[in-house]
Amino acid sequence: MFETLSDRLTSVFSSLRGKGRLSEEDIDKTAREIRLALLEADVALPVVRAFIAKVKERARGEEVSKALNPAQQVIKIVNEELVEILGGETREIRHAKNAPTVIMLAGLQGSGKTTLAGKIVKWLADQRNTPLLVACDLQRPNAVTQLQVVGQRASVPVFAPQPGNGVGDPVEVARQSVEHARLNNNNFVIIDTAGRLGVDAEMMQQAADIRDAVQPDEILFVVDAMIGQDAVNTAQAFLDGVGYDAVALTKLDGDARGGAALSIRHITGRPIMFASTGEKLEDFDLFHPDRMASRILDMGDVLTLIEQAQRTFEQDEVEEMAGALASDTDFTLDDFLKQMQMVRRMGPISNLLGMMPGMGQMRDQINDVDDKDLDRITAIIRSMTPGERLNPKLINGSRRLRIANGSGVQVSDVNGLVTRFFEAQKMLKQMKNGGMPGMPGMPGMGGGKKKAAKAQAKKVKKGKQRSGNPLKAKQQEADRAAERERRREEGPAEQGGPKLPPGFGGGAPTLPPGFGGGNAPDLSDFKLPKQK
Repeated sequence: MFETLSDRLTSVFSSLRGKGRLSEEDIDKTAREIRLALLEADVALPVVRAFIAKVKERARGEEVSKALNPAQQVIKIVNEELVEILGGETREIRHAKNAPTVIMLAGLQGSGKTTLAGKIVKWLADQRNTPLLVACDLQRPNAVTQLQVVGQRASVPVFAPQPGNGVGDPVEVARQSVEHARLNNNNFVIIDTAGRLGVDAEMMQQAADIRDAVQPDEILFVVDAMIGQDAVNTAQAFLDGVGYDAVALTKLDGDARGGAALSIRHITGRPIMFASTGEKLEDFDLFHPDRMASRILDMGDVLTLIEQAQRTFEQDEVEEMAGALASDTDFTLDDFLKQMQMVRRMGPISNLLGMMPGMGQMRDQINDVDDKDLDRITAIIRSMTPGERLNPKLINGSRRLRIANGSGVQVSDVNGLVTRFFEAQKMLKQMKNGGMPGMPGMPGMGGGKKKAAKAQAKKVKKGKQRSGNPLKAKQQEADRAAERERRREEGPAEQGGPKLPPGFGGGAPTLPPGFGGGNAPDLSDFKLPKQK
């Protein structure tokens, strides 16, 4: 959605890096480039003017002039102002004092209200709520049937007493649904109303009548993020005609420039509550302004990635994965298959990679990632025997041909997988046994003692090396002999060693009387004992 805007802003900020201070000319040039980037993204002109004025005012202030890195400070200012335009804080659902909490959806036909209704109830059900879908779009052909199918996919009940297709009173259906929810212990009611191809008085009046009949706790205006500036005009018309509390953006995964998302909050004063980012019911979450601004500036969205992993993985699966990586046994193809399937459950790989910081520079490579490649890898591994998965070295030429035929791929595909697996296995083993080159070992995975022992052995081995030149080697040997002779003559005390007691100096030892040097002892009175 924001690829064009993100690329333009990234190039603007790259020109600021490396500057020790920013001049007035640098600030004006940066503001001009940001203005062009926002206008190209189809952001409303009043929003652009307000945004640029705040950025320039803060960029000329002390927080930039006295900063150690002015470029990073400007990026920080742009990020904070983007967050402010997008709403500042995450807006959550207001719960009714007495259940059920009623949420009414309104918007143009084709904006994605029915699909969004299914996503909301699926999201609520995953949080252990008991939502109820209500079919109040009785005008559009097969709208009731579509909502029933969506409810079945989300495993949520649907209240649809009227067949639709122009038959039935939507106001009465909405009124009955609240009582039905109370009797069946449904704590949320999601009302899907009718849309039109344009803003007209009849549609506005019907939505207003439903609002007055059920007094909803939240009215959500559903807007297609791909319609550009017209989204702002429609949002203002609904605000004046019906009124709403928050906005839900759909089709954020499209290729539109995304100006509507940056404009609606500023123009209408209503926060964006939900964002739909795909076709599946799971591609839906609360709208976080700080995370969206971080994505626009190519800083990634690691928090959303972590939350997505927490929702997808069970605790025992995470512990099992960590245990397999930290164990002393080799990483096998079975372990690889399990981890690949766990990651696949989180959604398209390209979406996951796009949440990583700095991935905007690799967008073309990410877009080339095809999830079908993972399906082919899964088929190859499952065509192997348990012994081959445990020890891929067993896979010879004939086995590779059998695996290729069983998985419907070429032998070269099997060869490539086995080769890449051996490289990954080797890399993981290096991480366990002392880390990658230039990196410390992984905590709790050993390798530190081996590395220290190697370093100590290298240190001990290292010493004064003998020269390969015969004349120089002879001179070195003579110098060493002279050094040894000098130390022997100086004695330990003069060399700084421990001082010896009297009689144990550097010369000959002093012997007791009768044991002088050169005089033999007197043995005249010495007699041997008699032998028995």
